[in-house]
Amino acid sequence: MDPYGDTLFNEQEAQAALPEAAELIERCTDASQKAALRDLAALLERCAATPGSYLWFMGD
Repeated sequence: MDPYGDTLFNEQEAQAALPEAAELIERCTDASQKAALRDLAALLERCAATPGSYLWFMGD
């Protein structure tokens, strides 16, 4: 359990999340939300392509 709401992705989890990010981009109607999702997808792609890497999203 993480009381701070942090989310950690390794390269396998990032690869698994890529199709969902792409689907969300297609369904999104707001330009700023699409831009944020594209940025997220780019981070996930880089993580998935780099063995041993992690993405760590830190909550407040």
